[in-house]
Amino acid sequence: MYFHIFVEMNWEKKHITIHDIARELKISASTVSRALNNNPRISAATRDMVQKLAAAHGYQPNVMASSLRKGRGNTVGVIVPNINRSFFSNIIGGIEEKLSGAGFNLMICQSNESLDKEKEALQTLMHARVDGIMMSLSMETQDYAHLEKLLNRGIRMVFFDRVPDTLAVDGVVIDDHAAAFRITTALIEKGYRHPAHVGGSGKINVYRQRKSGYLDALKSSGSQVIASHITETDMTRQGGRKAFREIMQSDPRPDAFICAGDLAAHGVLLEALKNHFRVPEDIAVSGFANEEFTPHITPPLTSVDQKGLEMGRQAASLFLEQEATNDGSRIVIEPEVLFRLSTQKEITLRTE
Repeated sequence: MYFHIFVEMNWEKKHITIHDIARELKISASTVSRALNNNPRISAATRDMVQKLAAAHGYQPNVMASSLRKGRGNTVGVIVPNINRSFFSNIIGGIEEKLSGAGFNLMICQSNESLDKEKEALQTLMHARVDGIMMSLSMETQDYAHLEKLLNRGIRMVFFDRVPDTLAVDGVVIDDHAAAFRITTALIEKGYRHPAHVGGSGKINVYRQRKSGYLDALKSSGSQVIASHITETDMTRQGGRKAFREIMQSDPRPDAFICAGDLAAHGVLLEALKNHFRVPEDIAVSGFANEEFTPHITPPLTSVDQKGLEMGRQAASLFLEQEATNDGSRIVIEPEVLFRLSTQKEITLRTE
């Protein structure tokens, strides 16, 4: 009598456990667990009996307890510099699309371009016992000791866009050099004689590559490299405005600004218009990343589509294919230059 009362009360609980099922069938909890997981060590008759009873009572496995036992939770940590950037949002979308199909959930953090916050995010993810980490470096990250510690512990890591290129890590990037080379070459061919370059920190691989593409295009066309036409900013609108004011003090003055980011490019454009320069007639302006606002400002901004969604998918694929440690695999995605009115009406390459 007591046994039946106990069972009836148990089945009314919100969460049915394998122990409840085991008591009902008078078998061990380990046998129930194996039967629910189709372990071949359990007879077909027992597996069928356990699974039918579990289904009848709406049994749901305790994922958290299982994760703690296994030391993993089917969760991947993702760290981006800024979540509100459409480029990084698209990367997250691509990662989620690929990993959700493989049974993983995402835990997303942002560094806000701060090394300290990047370290805090990594600690948070490690405490959450994630199965691996996918990330893009902050603007302040110059030393990789905190990343090396994780790699030495065998933590699965995949980087995207901003990759620590002095470490043997798996990563996905676009051909930043090629994109900057194409834009610079195109502007020179359109008649702009003195294009300037507004870049980000030279400590970050993507900004080094974009500056390198700009310089190689100048050299390839026989154009003069003018040191005062090259500067670094924090890649904000205010940084772009400041860069414009400083570079326009040069002699000769530049007639084009090739910027390594869209926000900086927008700042350049706004400052140019504020000072009564016509864009693109007097000064051409181009950006990088193809943020959502770029086709909608006046004039629409030439930019580079960094294929964020595809980058996220490729990074997730690298993660799923990864063995215990990184081997330095690198996927390079071909970018697409979107020429718009900010770099002159007469377009000879691809137009949007």
